[in-house]
Amino acid sequence: MSEAGVTRLWAANLLCGCAVVLAATAPRFFLDSFSVLGTPLTWLCVCSVSVSALNVVLYAALRPSPPPRRSPLAHKISRFLKCCMYFFMSCILFHAIVVLYGAPLIESVTETFLFAVLLSTFTTLQCLCILGPNIQAWIRVFSKNGAMSIWDNNLQITTVCSVLGAWFGAFPIPLDWDRPWQVWPISCSLGATFGYLAGLIIAPLWIHWNRKQLTYKSR
Repeated sequence: MSEAGVTRLWAANLLCGCAVVLAATAPRFFLDSFSVLGTPLTWLCVCSVSVSALNVVLYAALRPSPPPRRSPLAHKISRFLKCCMYFFMSCILFHAIVVLYGAPLIESVTETFLFAVLLSTFTTLQCLCILGPNIQAWIRVFSKNGAMSIWDNNLQITTVCSVLGAWFGAFPIPLDWDRPWQVWPISCSLGATFGYLAGLIIAPLWIHWNRKQLTYKSR
């Protein structure tokens, strides 16, 4: 494991973190009365779009995975359409899981779906950018000792932190504090966002701390 690779990982995670911060602050200069708590739907859209765009451009430039063999245009279009389909299926799956965990089924469909999009942006989109639409590679990465690079470890940590953050964010909702951020899905969205940001910091630190024990083998 090279120091240059860890440095690239730090830079990539820093840019992803900056995208989240900018999504929460920059729209105030263009949209009246914009705020994370006051206009949660707008913030969910802005954050999902900004993080998605940065991830696609960033990982396309860094190429953390070995570049695929030269393929015809039809294959590239098919791969792109598969990625779009997998991302949409991820949104539907997260939406269904959140509803099963107690989210409103009919009253807040838009809020729930946009939260599912945000969660998919923090988790599934990274898998698509790094691993592509390859379910076997996804299963390998999230299995025990399945990481083959520091990017796989980073993917594991940020994904788990995002999901755990969303889960912990649901705890304050039933409490009778009557706070604005307890309205669905603000607390869960903030929990997922803070979990994602925490994962971006924890992953490089964990990799650096365990660099002597980490050995990657091609499979």
